[in-house]
Amino acid sequence: MKSLAVLPAALAVVLVSGCGADPAPSAAQTPSSPAVTPAPAGTPCGEVAGLQGAKNKVVAHGKTDCAEATQVFTDYFTKLTPAEAASPQGPGPVVIGSWTCGSGPNDPVTSCSTEDERQIEATRL
Repeated sequence: MKSLAVLPAALAVVLVSGCGADPAPSAAQTPSSPAVTPAPAGTPCGEVAGLQGAKNKVVAHGKTDCAEATQVFTDYFTKLTPAEAASPQGPGPVVIGSWTCGSGPNDPVTSCSTEDERQIEATRL
């Protein structure tokens, strides 16, 4: 009979001991990667070299930052072949990561966009 009387007391000790334990870290407590600050629409992001060294002014239209916009156009102009540049339909489309870039024939503006509606432009100076 004494063993049955001890059971509720033992159960109470087990339950109480769990209350003081540190909780598992929540998702809010885990370190996260730094957030990318999107550029306001129409933000000038500097210049990149285009075909044959031509300068191009890069502009971000929100939802992306200038560092990414500049890198996409640097990669685009590096990847663009002379045949693509001379195409009667205009250069592109050329895929750079999640971006698709191109322009019309003799168009001084090259546009790039993503499926999640991010947009950037480079205008030949």
